[in-house]
Amino acid sequence: MSKPVVAIVGRPNVGKSSLFNTLYGERISIVHDTPGVTRDRIYASARWREREFTMIDTGGIEPDSSDVILQGMRLQAEIAMETADVILFMCDLKSGLTAADEEIAVMLRKSQKPVVVCVNKVDYVGEPPAEMYEFYNLGLGEVIPISAAHRLGIGELLDALFEHFPPEDENEGDDGRIRVALIGRPNAGKSSLTNKMTGDNRAIVSDIAGTTRDAIDSEVENKYGRFVIVDTAGMRKKSRIEDVIEKYSMVRALSAIDHAQVCVILIDATVGITEQDTRVAGLAHDSGKACIFAINKWDLVDKTTGTLETMEKAVKDRFAFMDYAPVLFISAKTGQRVDKLWETIVKVHEQAGRRLTTGVFNDMLSEAVAMVPTPQDKGRHLKIYYGTQVATNPPTFALFVNDKELSHFSYERYLENQIRKNFGFEGTPIRFFLRNKKGNDQ
Repeated sequence: MSKPVVAIVGRPNVGKSSLFNTLYGERISIVHDTPGVTRDRIYASARWREREFTMIDTGGIEPDSSDVILQGMRLQAEIAMETADVILFMCDLKSGLTAADEEIAVMLRKSQKPVVVCVNKVDYVGEPPAEMYEFYNLGLGEVIPISAAHRLGIGELLDALFEHFPPEDENEGDDGRIRVALIGRPNAGKSSLTNKMTGDNRAIVSDIAGTTRDAIDSEVENKYGRFVIVDTAGMRKKSRIEDVIEKYSMVRALSAIDHAQVCVILIDATVGITEQDTRVAGLAHDSGKACIFAINKWDLVDKTTGTLETMEKAVKDRFAFMDYAPVLFISAKTGQRVDKLWETIVKVHEQAGRRLTTGVFNDMLSEAVAMVPTPQDKGRHLKIYYGTQVATNPPTFALFVNDKELSHFSYERYLENQIRKNFGFEGTPIRFFLRNKKGNDQ
């Protein structure tokens, strides 16, 4: 199920980053009185009324600026608006309604996206100040007073955004097609692999890193099943991005991961594993997607005895947090092992959708606890009363315990290993969450 996307837009220095940090709960956007401090979009997940959504914090829009940086910030905001399901337009009570606000409102009306208007720096409760009502002249409907700094009016604002979220579709992705996102650093061979898998030169293939700017969907039907292949723009460190357009590929790539069921993480065998490969893989892992490592350009590697085994060990060591993901050595150019890739995509997708009965899972759980006792603290043992699988994609298990504070990551890791040993679940992360059982014997 994909998450709604909310883009926060407005002039520089109206408090967008302060609101972003308030909604997320951590200070992850730079907050400063200097206009234009937030130059790149920053994105994070938040939750309201049991619905998770993605926020995009943008650089301020200066509609008529000739400054290159401000023009880039405007373009970022435009891309964010294009990506968003609902736009949050933020204004500033203290500076009042400005000509720039009115020009931004024109842009928003042209976007034909739902817009929620809020006026920041209303720093007290009660009847809104008379000055706030001039913002109704923007012609974008209701205006919500808030104070990002003092957390006033935030609930009302989130309720207004929530009303514009697209309906939840429990059956999304259940049309028989497997959505596969090809992700990785620029020039790792994603477009070449797309062309090989689709049998059609759908994507531009070039030695210039970052040729693919947008996510490109290609439908494929073959002997393995029905698929949608999504070739994403290469993801690179923000500090390495200089071309303005390339700054916008990350949100689209993240959106592709969010909508995918399987992520194929391409690594360039001629370059080796880099820190950015770890970052890209981590995005897919954190999103709970079934994953495959595809070591591409294997045909270009000089091989001696043990070359493949050495590379495979390097992958397993570097991606120890994803040791569930199979590793394939392929060549998008020659088609080497692409058939094996198709088979593996189908397999990990099936594994991510597996569901264990409560009885079978608890039999395994009892054996695992008998073999390795639960952790303790100051003489108190964690007691696991029972567990049940509550979700698939990724497989998620709820454990009912006496005190979840007694749990430890290492023990959850042990339980995960026992699940994999007994039931497989190759290619998919496994999630746990613990619940204190009411009426326990703490």
